Order: sequence, then structure tokens, then C-alpha cells
Amino acid sequence: MAIRNQTSISDFLLLGFSDHPDQQPLLFGLFLAMYLVTMLGNLLIILAIVSDQHLHTPMYFFLANLSFIDTCFSCTIVPKVLVSIKTQHHAISHTGCLMQMYFFMALTLLDDFLLAVMAYDRYVAICLPLHYATIMCPQRCLLLVATSWLCAHLLAFSLTLLMAQFSFCASHSIPHFFCDVPPLLKLACSDTRIYQDRMLTEAVFTGMIPLTCVLVSYAHIMHTILRIPSSGRKPKVFSTCGSHLSVVTLYYGTLFLVYFRPSSSYSADTGMVVSVIYTMVTPMLNPFIYSLRNRDMKGALWRLSGWRRYSTP
Repeated sequence: MAIRNQTSISDFLLLGFSDHPDQQPLLFGLFLAMYLVTMLGNLLIILAIVSDQHLHTPMYFFLANLSFIDTCFSCTIVPKVLVSIKTQHHAISHTGCLMQMYFFMALTLLDDFLLAVMAYDRYVAICLPLHYATIMCPQRCLLLVATSWLCAHLLAFSLTLLMAQFSFCASHSIPHFFCDVPPLLKLACSDTRIYQDRMLTEAVFTGMIPLTCVLVSYAHIMHTILRIPSSGRKPKVFSTCGSHLSVVTLYYGTLFLVYFRPSSSYSADTGMVVSVIYTMVTPMLNPFIYSLRNRDMKGALWRLSGWRRYSTP
């Protein structure tokens, strides 16, 4: 009852993990640790790439962008969760909720597009190595990233603008730890069929097309790798591509569990558990996946920390 008294008519309540008061200290410590590791890991990746001339290549340019997006993604979700757990103040304004939803969707779509761009970059590097410098020139790399940013923000803005026109029922309690689309649709008193149709259309464009690009790129890459006569290059190629595929699998696997099914079958408990994975765990693991399996990145991180004697063969 105390939680429900925090809200005004224009506010939402992010109930999140409030049903488990005995676990609040544990959750706060866990989420804070994951947030700090995420911020530190991704910022180190960005600093290493910027400071090391050997990493000024298209692949690491895209990786730096991915790390920056993951940093922004964590800042959009986790600080509000930590404040809610610590202060037990679960209210968020209607405008604040829509803003959080907008940035969450925009950054999620950016991740989606950028993973496809990174897959295409690996395809050109491995399957068309003689044309790599021409195809992945700096101007084209900038164009790919800029187009990804523009498309992601336009699509997120259109969905947020449509959501802003909905009226919501008497209960403004969201059984989630952030303003996600499925629980908000559950609260809407308006007809949400138009929104769901548009979201499905955009999901095909922003989900299936990039995923198809990733799968086709790696199908060609695997075919090319298996045809390499020398076994010397294969471990490095498998390491680089394996890192990317690990991120793609973790990212798309969790998103499909939440968004690629009817809203009528949405489960709040399942949605929260899966959401923790792609909002906190995945951004935290990305730096480890890309750095621990990449000798160039490990070398840059060692040099960044001052261990100049570390060298890569």
C-alpha cells in the first residue's frame, strides 16, 4: 500500500523486485557490481581502441561504437533500478517513462543494426580480402554507423510518439523494473492493435533483416574458412568470429523470448528475468567476450594499463 501511495495520476510505479523485500540488499549489491563492471569494461575497450594506432581499423571502430552503445544502454536502465531498490521510491513520471522507453528502444535497435554491420565487415575481411580496403573505407564505415543511428532513433521515436497517445487504466503499476513495451501495452485502455501491428512490422525490418544479414555473412565466412589450405590462419579467424557469434546468440536469444510472441502470452516474471539478461548481463559480458579471445585487444589493454613490455607476435 505504501508503494502505491507514492504515485500521482500522471505517474507510473515500477514495481520491479518489490515483491521480494528480503532479497533487496542482495539484488542491490549484485546489480551495482554488474553496472560498475559494465561501465569499466566498456570504457576500457573504448580507451584502448582510441589510444592504440594498431586498432584504428573498421572492425575496432565498430566495436568501440558497440561498447559506447552498451554504456549508454546500462545508464538508461540500471541507475533507476538501483535508486528504486535503495530508496524504495518506485514512482516514475509519465514523461520519464516514455523517455526511458525511447532510449531503450533506440539503443536496442542500434545494437541490432551494429551487429549486422560487424558481421558484414567480417564477411568482407575474410571472403573478399583484396577488396577490403576499398569496400570498408573510412567514409563508408562512418556512413554505416550514421545510418544505423538515424534509423534506430527514427523508429524508436515513431513508436514512442504512438505510445504517448494512449490512455492508461486506473492501475499505473508496471510489474517490471523499467518502462518496457509489453507491460505498458498491458496497462493501456486504448486499442493497441495499431501499435502492435506497427511494432510487428518494424520487428521484421529491424530484427529479421539484420539477423538474416548476420546468418548469411557467417555462412559465407564458414564456407571460406573451411577452404583455407593453411591451418595457421584458422584459429585467429575462428577466435574473432566466435566472439561475435557469442554476442549475437546471447543478444538475439533473449530478445526473441520477450518480443517475438503475442502480448497476450506475456509473463511479467519471465519478462523480468530475461530482461535482466539483456539489459545487465549482456552489456557486462561483451567486453570480456571481445577482449579475452582477441590477442590484439588484450595487447592494447595491457599497454593502456602501462605494461609496455607486453607484445603480440
